[in-house]
Amino acid sequence: MTTTTDPAAERLRRWRLVLGGAGADGTGCELRGKDAAMDGALESLYGQRQHQRAGHGARDGGGTRAAGLGASAPQVARWLGDIRTYFPSSVVQVMQRDAIDRLGLSALLLEPEMLEAVEADVHLVGTLLSLNKVMPETTKETARAVVRKVVAELEKRLATRTRATLTGALDRAARTSRPRHRAIDWNRTIRANLKNYLPEHGTVVPERLIGYGRAAQSTKKDVVLCIDQSGSMAASVVYASVFGAVLASMRALDTRLVVFDTAVADLTDHLDDPVDLLFGTQLGGGTDINRALAYCQSRIRRPADTVVVLISDLYEGGIRDEMLGRVAAMKASGVQFVTLLALSDEGAPSYDRDHAAALAALGAPAFACTPELFPDVMAAALEKRPLPIPDMAEQR
Repeated sequence: MTTTTDPAAERLRRWRLVLGGAGADGTGCELRGKDAAMDGALESLYGQRQHQRAGHGARDGGGTRAAGLGASAPQVARWLGDIRTYFPSSVVQVMQRDAIDRLGLSALLLEPEMLEAVEADVHLVGTLLSLNKVMPETTKETARAVVRKVVAELEKRLATRTRATLTGALDRAARTSRPRHRAIDWNRTIRANLKNYLPEHGTVVPERLIGYGRAAQSTKKDVVLCIDQSGSMAASVVYASVFGAVLASMRALDTRLVVFDTAVADLTDHLDDPVDLLFGTQLGGGTDINRALAYCQSRIRRPADTVVVLISDLYEGGIRDEMLGRVAAMKASGVQFVTLLALSDEGAPSYDRDHAAALAALGAPAFACTPELFPDVMAAALEKRPLPIPDMAEQR
């Protein structure tokens, strides 16, 4: 990237890159070298005619060629290579997402050479899953490799902390009054025995010990993840599938994973391989939360030891009153019910506020959750203590 030591000239250069030129930006700044190449990559995506679909090759009234990447895979592949050269990975991922949305490049992702050129991330995985049913056999193996790479990175990032957090929660949930020395909860024990304080000795005589009972190797809690697979929930589906696989690997948890649109699919048998699990989903379609909750409710064996996590934007296409009635019935039976509007890095999504308010009135507040917060939310649910609900205003 071309830089200058003159602060005024540097400001002009930056404004020129932001405004896009075309003789109307008023900066009078000419770009050269890498700056010109960077500007060309940005113009292809964000130029004044970017709303046109790729390949039209139209010209505006002044004879200037409209923005676009063209319809050929080689041209798009070159553009993908350019942006990876000029921009950091986080910016590349945003530009790829915008290119897919603005210029209709989804179809080109069905070509293996295109998949090999893109920067893989959660949003790309969501796009590939939405194309799964129309993907040719020649592309599927490449697509699975891309998905597997992203899943492996997510597991590496999230698995260790999730297991540690939930193992601690399970141990605390199994408190015992006859703990071994290493398992004594000294803070709670001291508070419970303050009446036995001996000032002459400066100590507390603990008549009653409170400790953490080690969660046995047998199953202690049941977890049901109920995931909305409508198109707007793509990132949530990816993260929830990874977390589902992590939870299923913990012997003290019996984990079930259910996805739904207007139909319900139980993908529990695929939890040992989150890539297979993801390719078992079908992003898009309508939403019937009531039907999905009816299925989950029918699989609950131990209500007092069960956590149900509904991940949905709550745009219900089924029977609203029945949906709310099922949530109320599950909570009354002792089920810990958690409603997540999204499980992603993007904050609060668009969601049905009336349904969210109705669930909150039932004691099941709905909120968006980041992947980093999810282990803490699950730990609180397993221990039956208040959930760490983030400020929704800050998520918007």
